[in-house]
Amino acid sequence: MSDSAPDTALPGRMEAEFASLLGELSACGHQASELMVRTRLPGWCRRSLFYFLGYIAKSEGRVTEKDIGFAETLMKALHLSKRQRRVAIKHFQNGKNAETIPVAKALRLKLSHRIWPSPSLRVAICLCHAAQLFGRPAKKRRYRCEDAIDQMGLPISISDDILDSYASKIWITQPESHPKPTTYEQALQILGVTRRDSLTDMKRAYRKRVSECHPDKLAQRNLSPTELTRAKDTLLKIQQAWELIERRHSL
Repeated sequence: MSDSAPDTALPGRMEAEFASLLGELSACGHQASELMVRTRLPGWCRRSLFYFLGYIAKSEGRVTEKDIGFAETLMKALHLSKRQRRVAIKHFQNGKNAETIPVAKALRLKLSHRIWPSPSLRVAICLCHAAQLFGRPAKKRRYRCEDAIDQMGLPISISDDILDSYASKIWITQPESHPKPTTYEQALQILGVTRRDSLTDMKRAYRKRVSECHPDKLAQRNLSPTELTRAKDTLLKIQQAWELIERRHSL
């Protein structure tokens, strides 16, 4: 039985930096703007960042208040001056008006990410955050996010890892709202982990979830019959999720 997550095929240096940033993102409550406050972002990345934000915002034909609000939050997090804000807004508007991304866009990020992956990865996290402002991103919104990540020269698969992290920590809060897990991804979401976590971490999350549904704890909460039934259903799904994960890692 393996005790590690499936391979991600990222270069070693990028893999280490990406894992660190995902951990920091989780510590920030999955607020990309707070991640920018904690880790900063080189000034030369801003042009591409705000261009891509505008490009993603227009994915379904209309830029929403949430899209604008997120861009403004990032401007504050990056401590942009009035002049820098005007430049950022200009690039956001250019991205909004673009139907496709020019080949040379984000060229510096593309050229630098192999020796210094952190800036590109932080921009990618911001783009994925923008893609999921309304929860699980619709196809057009996700495709534009992946298109931008591809233009930076990064593997598109990292968007899966970033959005998986949001799915397990932000979008999914009540395992009982889910049907019986039939896929590995569904099982991970129920336990509140991602495929990048080790089997040890997954097992720890499983035990914690099971403990929360222990009959002795439920008895102390004076639950109604309906709530008790829901709690038992939750426990069943947690156990089913763990069985599916164990089978996957025993292959």
